[in-house]
Amino acid sequence: MNRHDMLLSPAGVDALRTALTLARFTANGIADRLGPQATGGVARHDHRAALRATEDRDRLGTLIRVFICDRTEPEPVVAEALAPLTVDEALAGGIVERHGDGLRAGVDLEPYGDDWWVLADVPASARPGRPLHAEHVLGVGGATQTLIGAAVRRTVDTALDLGTGSGVQALHLGTHARHVTATDVSERALRFAATTAALNGQDWELLRGDMVAPVAGRRFDLVVSNPPFVVGPGTTTHVYRDSGRVGDAIGAELAAAAPDLLTEGGTMQYLANWVHVTGEDWAERVTGWFAGTGLDAWVIQREVADPMAYVNLWLTDVGESTDPARMEAWLDWFDAHKVEAIGFGIVSLRRAGHDQPIVRVEDLRQRVEPPLGDRIGEWFDRQDWLRARDADGLLAARYRAADGLQLRQEATMGDDGWAVDRQVLAMPHGLRWSEEIDPLVLALVGGADGRLPLRDQLALLAAAHDVAPDELAEAAGPIVAHLVERGLVEPVTD
Repeated sequence: MNRHDMLLSPAGVDALRTALTLARFTANGIADRLGPQATGGVARHDHRAALRATEDRDRLGTLIRVFICDRTEPEPVVAEALAPLTVDEALAGGIVERHGDGLRAGVDLEPYGDDWWVLADVPASARPGRPLHAEHVLGVGGATQTLIGAAVRRTVDTALDLGTGSGVQALHLGTHARHVTATDVSERALRFAATTAALNGQDWELLRGDMVAPVAGRRFDLVVSNPPFVVGPGTTTHVYRDSGRVGDAIGAELAAAAPDLLTEGGTMQYLANWVHVTGEDWAERVTGWFAGTGLDAWVIQREVADPMAYVNLWLTDVGESTDPARMEAWLDWFDAHKVEAIGFGIVSLRRAGHDQPIVRVEDLRQRVEPPLGDRIGEWFDRQDWLRARDADGLLAARYRAADGLQLRQEATMGDDGWAVDRQVLAMPHGLRWSEEIDPLVLALVGGADGRLPLRDQLALLAAAHDVAPDELAEAAGPIVAHLVERGLVEPVTD
């Protein structure tokens, strides 16, 4: 796709960028203009204070009223705010549209980050009763932010965004990838993405096609995807949401495609939904996606919804919440397939080139220290360290408790004083894991100060607890490996 396949001409994009820059129509510029109270109100979709603060309708105030508060403003005022982009160009590109006796936003023009802008369609919530285009292009929503935060931000040569939509994932990739490719099944979405790229001074390769089809035979160092992951009977009404695949098949399909997409050492990360079927283990179901791929996989489930809440969420998202027939058909499908819940989470895959890949599928519901992508990168680094060592290598290494590690105890008062019932190691930062431990593991972690090899530390513990050293070493190896994987204990590398 070339630079001319945009909402505006190249000159029009330059003119729009000039207008936005002159007005300081950026996240910081808007916050400075509105102040904390009005800015907070906007975040809650309460525009009253913002409208009061922009009554003078200067350049920035008008842009705030049109594109943030979704108000219709007189054409001469909008023309002045958009100059040097002309009203005719803005109308032709759909940036604004005629409404009543003035002009209003034709697109969602969102100031994003420090000095970026993202172009997308106006969300359903802003125009109740107005049906969404079948190729509706989403802006920066919750799922988008989840993937942005989860992506491993390390410098790479090549990066791929599958199903780019407005282009926001590609925008982030452009900060740490030398070459960015983005695909989408929707020609309309690619026009928005091309405009987002040009408006922000980035240059991406944009290709049309369903998921991985446009890049068949090519490999990338990093692949990210916020695909149409919504689970259901396979009906397609809106391409941003519906993949056309039945159930959660899109997640399995991406896993199967990953080995042929990744360079050696490459990483793929995508959002997915998966079904919880009555009588089945959801984790085993998802683990099956990676059988035979040869890839390391870490899947973390962040949320779980019941079918009714799930259907309500997605029907509301496209403005169809008042259609009882759609709701009933969707819920009937869930009932027929014994779906009791739907999970949402992040799939992170890596082509590490090992004969025995590591696959972990688990709940991670707790609040984590952002950015999650750094934590995911560190998890794969720890796996590399562990895999490079056999049992003797683990025993020869020195360890120390992670900085800030806490011990939490629960005890019951009895006739002889407090009796400890439960002891838990907890990390107050990072992934904030907690692990219940026994007294021997507590002693092991308490003595992990980085000075003695684990073998020598275990010998001292064996003598103190009257345990055979070999037996203790055999039992301690997997425990220490698990604590290292969780980041509760760190190997000393100096």
